[in-house]
Amino acid sequence: MTPTQLLVLACATLALHTLTVGIRMFYMRVTEMRSNKISPQKVALSVARATQLNDSRASDNYNHLFELPILFYVLCVLAIATQHIPTWLPYVACLFVISRIIHSVIQCTYNKVMHRFTVFLIGFLLISVMWLGFLISFITT
Repeated sequence: MTPTQLLVLACATLALHTLTVGIRMFYMRVTEMRSNKISPQKVALSVARATQLNDSRASDNYNHLFELPILFYVLCVLAIATQHIPTWLPYVACLFVISRIIHSVIQCTYNKVMHRFTVFLIGFLLISVMWLGFLISFITT
């Protein structure tokens, strides 16, 4: 597998994971709204959802998958577009994706904050190293 293919695979894996969490969010939300007879209009705004719905784990995680990972997607697209993919980048990218999946599993299940924070911090450090390493490699090449 080429470095480009591995980067695309990492991006596709994270995108598919995001879609999976989105499906879980939809299922959890509809199930809770049906069981508690909550009208969709009563949860039209995030403030209202907070007062009406009890379980926001999947929804919160879905939102998180559009925060830190945006830096990941941008870096991957930039690396592919410039055809500058350092040999280490796809492997660290895979580690980042794994960290996001573990973060989701924790948040969507037992949701222990310190466990989730530790995995978030690992992902944050990985994306920081990826960006810094990419920039240094790009400038010095």
